Amino acid sequence: MKYISTDRAPTPAGHYSQAILHKDYVFVSGQLAIDPATGEKKLGSVTEQTKQVLSNMQEILLAAGSDKSKVLKVTIYISDISKWDEVNRVYAAFFGGHRPARAVVPTGDLHHGFQVELEAIATTASSI
Repeated sequence: MKYISTDRAPTPAGHYSQAILHKDYVFVSGQLAIDPATGEKKLGSVTEQTKQVLSNMQEILLAAGSDKSKVLKVTIYISDISKWDEVNRVYAAFFGGHRPARAVVPTGDLHHGFQVELEAIATTASSI
């Protein structure tokens, strides 16, 4: 097991790592819309937050030797399910033809007023 850490994604604010690499699997912790360069919480639109969350996930995957094309499963937590269409548009554009398994969990309020949180499981294997 290896802890994954990159300064191209937000520094964990609690007792967790950005991701864990175990064998060929990368387990990415829940990502919020935080700009890794400034530490600023991006509390704008759900579209802006979703773009930042996906970018953070991608940077962690790259640090682990993976990328978005190797994502196997995504869990998305959303504070307001009525905004799902906006989140799904950004998500679909980000992943393109790749369609990982996915769960969407309506949560009500998320920490610090965020609207979206995303966690993922990916592989580092050369083919999936």
